[in-house]
Amino acid sequence: MSISPKDVEHVAKLARLELSDPEKEQFTEQLNAILKYAEKLNSLDTENVEPTSHVLPITNVMREDVQRPSLPIEKVLLNAPDEEDGQFKVPAVLE
Repeated sequence: MSISPKDVEHVAKLARLELSDPEKEQFTEQLNAILKYAEKLNSLDTENVEPTSHVLPITNVMREDVQRPSLPIEKVLLNAPDEEDGQFKVPAVLE
């Protein structure tokens, strides 16, 4: 399979790109080089290679959800710019 300058023009039109003739030739050569490399990969023996969806093994890195006591409300409210009745007080956002 190879890419022709006509194919490059078609893709450029779809992408709404205006390419000069030298650019079309350059992209044709580059895309054909990519396809040639992909054809090389097809020649590899993958008979005993298991299909994978990811290169590295993926494991769940989440920790167990453990219940533990909360901080005391007095300690939490020490960092509050303003508090009222044991709650953070913020400016009203609705009128």
